[in-house]
Amino acid sequence: MAGILAWFWNERFWLPHNVTWADLKNTDEATFPQAEDLYLACPLAFCIFMIRLVFERFIARPCAMGLKIQANGPQKAQPNAILEKVFTAITKHPDEKRLEGLSKQLDWDVRTIQRWFRQRRNQEKPSTLARFCESMWRFTFYLYIFTYGVHFLKKTPWLWNTKECWYNYPYQPLTVDIHYYYILELSFYLSLLFSQFTDIRRKDFLIMFLHHVATISLITFSYVNNMARVGTLVMCLHDAADVLIEAAKMANYAKCQILCNLLFAMFAILFISSRLGVYPVWILNTTLFESWEIVGPYPSWWVFNLLLILLQLLHSFWSYLIVKTACRAISKGKVGKWNPLHVSKDDRSDIESSSDEDDSPPPNQKHHSSATNGTNKNHGTNGYLTGAPYPDEH
Repeated sequence: MAGILAWFWNERFWLPHNVTWADLKNTDEATFPQAEDLYLACPLAFCIFMIRLVFERFIARPCAMGLKIQANGPQKAQPNAILEKVFTAITKHPDEKRLEGLSKQLDWDVRTIQRWFRQRRNQEKPSTLARFCESMWRFTFYLYIFTYGVHFLKKTPWLWNTKECWYNYPYQPLTVDIHYYYILELSFYLSLLFSQFTDIRRKDFLIMFLHHVATISLITFSYVNNMARVGTLVMCLHDAADVLIEAAKMANYAKCQILCNLLFAMFAILFISSRLGVYPVWILNTTLFESWEIVGPYPSWWVFNLLLILLQLLHSFWSYLIVKTACRAISKGKVGKWNPLHVSKDDRSDIESSSDEDDSPPPNQKHHSSATNGTNKNHGTNGYLTGAPYPDEH
């Protein structure tokens, strides 16, 4: 183990030429980032998770009730032992052949069975109230951490001149503000990483899991080799758009369509301008070119910049999805009345709804006419009216 640790913390990988870990030990005159500082983030992540539970129960939930957001979930499927066994043990999305077999076995028509499976899938998804509480928690944290970051960074020289990120590197002392900023951000993303297993289950679970792992890795990486100054710029830049998207979701769940549209438009403009404009011109320029000129490259420098470039590729992909979402919403919605979060396939915004065809009254069953499990026309399963038809699954 000692050999593995010595290999992992090789100074020639992590630090510039002629710099050793001994040079970055804390002294009475200066404090530098230490890897063991990050251990504090683990218990703090648990505390943040507990604070979230209290916040959602005693703050977010009353706010949702005040906005008339209902706690009831989607319409429940009619109890049926045979279909339940297929759903839990075989498949949640039966193909045409299996549907025909079930139709003969139950003496139900295929459309009714399709509707049963759709309602049963929706039944496992959370209510709009739960979604609102989750978004309000994230909105509150992002708003706080972004406000803190702006308040802290406006007093720093590297916000106005990014070359200050590299002058006297890596002998840049760690301030209390930077330490607090880093530990809080790291703790929050650790709490998100583990709460994914108890939160609303989404189709992008794996992608978001990998995203959280990458974010945690970047925060940890930049802290350990004391690239904390540029790290604070990256964190603050990314928190800005997150505030608006969570606010847009809250407006969506509260049925404030005009406000939702406005917030989504603001989010799209801010996201694309900051991630495709400010990020490469401001962040990548200083990490790639200014640092090369002032400090020079070394192994971990290459890794750090590679991660930042991969992040830029993700920004481009997400920007494409945002533009695509807006275009689909405008094309599918009525003029002057469109909701980008309704048309989007992101499960953060809507749970599965039926298409216009499937929202029509169900055909009568052959011998089970009592199974009146049809849905109300044009009523979304998450408790608000839908403005456009959906695909079968989001």
